[in-house]
Order: sequence, then structure tokens, then C-alpha cells
Amino acid sequence: MSTLSRARAISILGRMMTRTAVVATAGIGVAAGVSLAGAGIASAAPVMCLSPTAPNDIQVSEFASCGAEAIERGVARSAAMDSGTAVSVAEGIGSSNSLATGYGTALSAARGNGQSLALAIGGGIAHSWADDGIATFAVAGWGSGATAELGGVDCVGPLSFAWNLKTGQTCMGG
Repeated sequence: MSTLSRARAISILGRMMTRTAVVATAGIGVAAGVSLAGAGIASAAPVMCLSPTAPNDIQVSEFASCGAEAIERGVARSAAMDSGTAVSVAEGIGSSNSLATGYGTALSAARGNGQSLALAIGGGIAHSWADDGIATFAVAGWGSGATAELGGVDCVGPLSFAWNLKTGQTCMGG
């Protein structure tokens, strides 16, 4: 490979990594903003589920619903508002988190010491699954879907982003 080709490949890789980092940061920022400001904006009262404290926590308020189940020492958290549905399941010492707003559906699961995060904002469908030592992240907006799991990542629609941090696989706006 010539020096010019190598420099071009490194430049392309750098741009892809920068773009991935910017999208991930924006997704985390949106999630943080929704979690901090969402309670005041929601037309349906937000619901929050946490396990443990309850072994199988299911909450429904008007049209928003969430569920969380932790097995062994896992931690599962989910929150929903504005007709969203969020479900999290954790087993072992895994951590599973999901947030859904505006007709969105967020599904998150973790096993072993995996960590997963699913965010469905404004009508998207996000699915995140993590196993031992893996961290996954899926964000989907209106009309889009994102999946991050052991077998890979998949994005459908312009407002989708998925990332498997162990393998480095990402997709955006597929």
C-alpha cells in the first residue's frame, strides 16, 4: 500500500471514528436531556421501573408503560413517557437500561456482566442486548429502528444509531 493510500485510509477511518463519537455523544446528550427534562414535558405521567428493589417491576400510567426484571445481582432500569413502552431485563451482574418516549419502544437485556442501553425517542424501536463483557447501545427516532447485539448491529431509517463497543461495529441511519 502506497504512503498516499495509507494516509487516505487513516483519514477515512479518522472521519468515521469522529462521526461515530459525535453521534454517540449526541445520543447520550439527548437521553440525558430527556431524562432530566422529560418529566415536565410529558403529557402522560412518566413511569419508572427499577429492579431490584422489586423483583419484577411493572408500571403503567395512562398510555406510558415500563417493566424491569433483575435476576441474581443484575440491575434493570426502564422509563417511559408519552405513550412509550420500555422493558429491561438483567441477569447475573449485568446492567440493562431503556427509555422510550412518544410511541417509542425500547427493549434492553444484559446477561453476565454485560451492559446495554436502548433509547426510543419519538416513535422509534430500539433493541439492545449485551452478554459477558459486552456493552451495546441502540438509539432510534421516529420511523426508525436500531439493534445492537452479540451478532452485530442493524439500523433502519434515517434516525437510527447502534453500537457494539466490544466489536466496534456501528451503523447509523441505515
